[in-house]
Amino acid sequence: MALDLVLLGPPGSGKGTQAARMTEKYGIPAIASGDILRAQADAGTPLGRLVRSYLDRGELVPDQLVVDIIRHRLSEPDTEAGFILDGFPRTVPQAQALDTMLAELDRPLDAVLYLQVEGPALRERLDHRHRRDDRPDIVDHRLDVFLDQTAPLIGYYRDQGKLRLIDGAQPPERVAAAIDEVIRPLLGAGGAPSRPSSRR
Repeated sequence: MALDLVLLGPPGSGKGTQAARMTEKYGIPAIASGDILRAQADAGTPLGRLVRSYLDRGELVPDQLVVDIIRHRLSEPDTEAGFILDGFPRTVPQAQALDTMLAELDRPLDAVLYLQVEGPALRERLDHRHRRDDRPDIVDHRLDVFLDQTAPLIGYYRDQGKLRLIDGAQPPERVAAAIDEVIRPLLGAGGAPSRPSSRR
């Protein structure tokens, strides 16, 4: 039984913290789309040179190219027992493309974890992080983009029966416990993910 997950949540919801903890606990990689794109660009592969051409022009990398890169990443051995996608999909068309790709790989998503945190709490958190991209005007823009583009994914995955709402406003250890409550039934009796060779 493998553990294939998507981790969703607005900026400041604690996705990075929880993804790192889940990787440590369950032994499956957290795959951040932004990190993959930068790594591909730096590696100078044919895909990477194409990615670099978009990044250098300040343009968004097209959905299909991101899906191709995610597909390449999911072919690597460390994803055998599962993965946590963080930062992808961001839109419903990306989610549809991901579903198609995962169907071809015969590894459908087990669950989509949505870290739910309301706007005022997010702004308070981001105010305390003091990152360069956490200025109030940029924070507001990032939240607007999330609500416009990514929030529709909630309905998309709810309709599939895969959405699991997690109260992300709790302290990190409480959020972690809530995530574990969702994951435990997915693992079955063994308590740890493993992928049978027949699904590769």
